[in-house]
Order: sequence, then C-alpha cells, then structure tokens
Amino acid sequence: MIEPAADPSRAPRPAHFEPVRIAVDAERSVSALLQVPPEARSCFVFAHGAGAGMTHPFIAAVADGLTDRGIATLRYQFPYLERGSKRVDPPAVAHATVRAAVAEAARRLPGLALVAGGKSFGGRMTSQAQALEPLPGVSGIAFLGFPLHPAGKPGDERAAHLAQVTLPMLFLQGTRDELADVELTRRVIVALGSRATVAWFDDADHSFHVPAKSGRTDADVRAALLDTLAGWIGDVTG
Repeated sequence: MIEPAADPSRAPRPAHFEPVRIAVDAERSVSALLQVPPEARSCFVFAHGAGAGMTHPFIAAVADGLTDRGIATLRYQFPYLERGSKRVDPPAVAHATVRAAVAEAARRLPGLALVAGGKSFGGRMTSQAQALEPLPGVSGIAFLGFPLHPAGKPGDERAAHLAQVTLPMLFLQGTRDELADVELTRRVIVALGSRATVAWFDDADHSFHVPAKSGRTDADVRAALLDTLAGWIGDVTG
C-alpha cells in the first residue's frame, strides 16, 4: 500500500529565532535573542544571572523549553557582560536595561502579553525596576532562584523592595539553594500574601542541580520547572 504524501501545509512551523540589539541609552546597547514559537500568546522577558550570560546552557534550555510550550522569550545581556566584565552593573544601569528589554519585547511583539523576570540577579533586578516604577505592559514577575542573601550570610534585606511590587510573582526555588534559606524565603513569601506563588524543588541547589541520590536528574527538575513556569504564565496573562 502506498502511503499518501504528507501535506506540507500541515507540517509544524519552526519557531522564529532572531539575534537583536537593544538600545539601553545613548551610550549603551546590549545583545538579545528573540524566540517566538508559532501561535505564541505571551512572551517572557528573560534576564540572566550574575555569573553567566544569555547563552548559558541553563538559560538556553529554559528559553527552548518555553518555546516548546508555546511561549516566546526575549533573553538579553546586561552591559557588564557585553564589556567582558565580571562586576555587575550598578542598579540604575541594570534597571534601565530591564526597562529597555521590556520595551523592545512590546515593540517587536505587540500582540503578546508580557511577563518579565530571570535567573537570580536578573530576576532581582527586574523586581527592583518594577518596584521603582511599573514596567509597562508586564503582567507578572518570575524568579528562577531568588537570591535572598549571599551564601552563608542569611538575611532578608534583598527582599525589602518586594513589598512595593503589586504584580503577581512566581518564586521557583530549590531547597538546597545556598542563596535562599528555606525558612527565611518562606517568611518573605507569606508576607507577600496572594501576590506570591512558590514552587519548591526538593534537593535542587541555586542552579537547579540535584545530586544523583535524589533519584532525579537535572533534566527532570528543569522539565518540572518549565511546566510550572508555563502554567503560571498562562494563568497571569489569561
């Protein structure tokens, strides 16, 4: 029996992938990568952590995983990494970069709902920017490992600004995260009330790595994280 030829019109369309440049101010611009799957209805404006940029395997895997779940991403660099520096930008520069990235996503994807956030430092800079002045068009903020305090120095001062964030917030946290004591993090989230949602990943560290004895792989954790993030984005963007 001869099988009928496949209908090209029914073949899955590939995601749009585009390197872009974002102007932060008259003196600075940063690199970014835009990924837009077919039929996307929302976009995650995604900032990297302090130690690694937007092409780090974890950041890339999250962007790819959201693409697979029908969510666009705009991931971008902070200026210090563009310069090749290891010292993070002053908050004002980081906040301006977050705002520029959100504005670029809105300009390029005018029909899509926006959520912003990021890994560690990137998520914290996003929420600080929102606390100072609302990010236009953003429906919620997601933290992939909120860095509540330096390793070995428990405290909650870094969360003080979250009281001024009125948007829904999602905290994706590992129970072995050295930058987020579990009990302190729980107290912070409880104090935020209904605005805050948390998902705990047992045995995961700040990089969402789990030891072999946990019975799971990093890929297992990442898949669960992506399912949670995608579901929450769907909820807050309608």
